Amino acid sequence: MRIGPTLNLPTTPFDYERCLQACARGDRGALQALYDQEGARLLGVAWRIARDHATAEDIVHDAFIRIWTRAASFDPARGSARGWVYSLTRHLALNFVRDTRREVVIDDVAMVDIAPYHDDMTLQADAPRIHRCLDQLDTAPRKCILHAYVDGCSHAEIARLLDTPLGTVKSWIKRSLKALRECMG
Repeated sequence: MRIGPTLNLPTTPFDYERCLQACARGDRGALQALYDQEGARLLGVAWRIARDHATAEDIVHDAFIRIWTRAASFDPARGSARGWVYSLTRHLALNFVRDTRREVVIDDVAMVDIAPYHDDMTLQADAPRIHRCLDQLDTAPRKCILHAYVDGCSHAEIARLLDTPLGTVKSWIKRSLKALRECMG
């Protein structure tokens, strides 16, 4: 007797690290698998920063070229493989915006960058945890994190916004990200 529809859920989670290792060995199928897994979400990240669909597509294209050519440089000791992919894409988008000197306003949805290892449903479920963890930060470091990951500001732009030395801003962001990772555990 069949009671309801069956869901075809994956039995194992996507292995980003193994995928990057395969890309480093020249496995084109691994790059395609990564694109199939994350392409649409990376397009969303690029669009939220560039605010132009065609530009976002170009950024994601460039990101996958860099993933392909730099996969061997991924260091798991420095963070997750998925985080590396998102960071690379985000930086390309921010560099594009800075290079074209366009003023871009990024909405609160860009908060996904703070937890790039989450999928969309997990992120929604974890939003209260993210906010609780952010609330545990002191005011100035929290503003730095939000300016960097929500507004897409560079460290230098944040230093100007907060009228704070650049080195201080960099330290606050580094320590705050560590605290957020620990809090999100």
